Amino acid sequence: MHNIIWDLDNTLYFETDEYKNKLNEATAKAAIAEFNIPLDFATATEKVKESYATYRDGLEIFSREYGISHKELYVSYHNYKSELVPTIKPYDGLLEKLQTLNCPQYVFSTSSRDICEQILKHIGLYDFFKDRFYSVEDFNMYKKNESSEVYRKLCEKIGVAPENCIFVDDSYSNLDFAKQIGMTTVRIYYRNNSAKDMTFIDSAYKGIYECIDGLKKDYNC
Repeated sequence: MHNIIWDLDNTLYFETDEYKNKLNEATAKAAIAEFNIPLDFATATEKVKESYATYRDGLEIFSREYGISHKELYVSYHNYKSELVPTIKPYDGLLEKLQTLNCPQYVFSTSSRDICEQILKHIGLYDFFKDRFYSVEDFNMYKKNESSEVYRKLCEKIGVAPENCIFVDDSYSNLDFAKQIGMTTVRIYYRNNSAKDMTFIDSAYKGIYECIDGLKKDYNC
């Protein structure tokens, strides 16, 4: 039987451009206020965007250029992110759609455990995923796109083999490492499928509802 492992951010809810900008600003605020980065707010925010474009991680550039502990910035950033959770708009009827899938389901997120809990409660999925949601933080790691090790640790935690897992994420860099450990990889996209030529992605669906239908049709979930 397949086990579905969902990403959380921009997968089980949609990150609008406005929300993404607020996340970038939260990183910039954390870097300036907590770590005294010698940049003004606008410049620091542009640095976050540069970091995403270069490293697929908004924190990484500050770690590399200013010697900030990635873990410490991760914690500080999530304190600011907490303030944004109430602005997330939940998907209509998502819980009912998830309940129609016949495969065990989990959540695995780059967000901190506390933020995962806050978001799942806000979007009405906490009870459904209670005791079945995990953060990279649970494994003393802070990224999903650095190595396949965090995926191995997740599989050990939930007691399933990687080859029996379908990992669903909007980020192709995360899917790359999930594939390396043997997971089936599914990408959610929202505009055009920009990663359609990437061989480590097994399937791609536009949006969460099409993805759920695809998991049923193509993977018998």
